[in-house]
Amino acid sequence: MEIESTGSAERTEAVDGVHLFLLAGGENANLQGFEIEPGATIPEHEHPHEQLGIVVAGTLTFLVDGEEYDVGPGDTYHLAGDEPHGAENRTDETVVGYDVFSPPRDDPDWLE
Repeated sequence: MEIESTGSAERTEAVDGVHLFLLAGGENANLQGFEIEPGATIPEHEHPHEQLGIVVAGTLTFLVDGEEYDVGPGDTYHLAGDEPHGAENRTDETVVGYDVFSPPRDDPDWLE
């Protein structure tokens, strides 16, 4: 069994105001946390991993295929692998949430 604490996980500022941290991971999936400051933007990107997530605080606006989706506390979402997407925190509250990646995204480019 593997236990990772969200409080002590090492955070990396992937882009201005976007803090990411790796949590538990296995052979088929891994968990990543995020904290996104007010006004921060995650540029459009894509990856081969299927992505499932939940927002636990704040509201994050996803930008996918020309559409906007507001995801708030308790909302979950799914992004297919290789689906281009970005996100923005357009509020005054830090957005906190968690993503599951399958296959595991245990060596993301933001760790470099």
